[in-house]
Amino acid sequence: MAKPDPHLDRLLRAAARHDDAARAEMPFGFDTRVAALARAHRLASGDTSGWELARLVRRVAVSAVIVAAFASSAAYWQMAENQDRSDPSADAYAIADNAIEAEFFQ
Repeated sequence: MAKPDPHLDRLLRAAARHDDAARAEMPFGFDTRVAALARAHRLASGDTSGWELARLVRRVAVSAVIVAAFASSAAYWQMAENQDRSDPSADAYAIADNAIEAEFFQ
């Protein structure tokens, strides 16, 4: 049998001693500092408007229109395909084909 790894044993013992009450939480004011740094970065770059957000919304909207166009064209194609199969002439061809096969094998 293989010898146990001392590093793995140490890790497992440390995990067993872990107390759930002492969870790691975000330091006080961390979110406001991150927002302030982001705002300072935007001001430093000279872009004070929301053009980045507008570009993101525009890209999402264009992508949604493209997906909707593909989905609607696929739905139209499938409906046309089903219409061809339910046409009375398609049934007439199937009946004639069945009659020919029945006559041929007799």
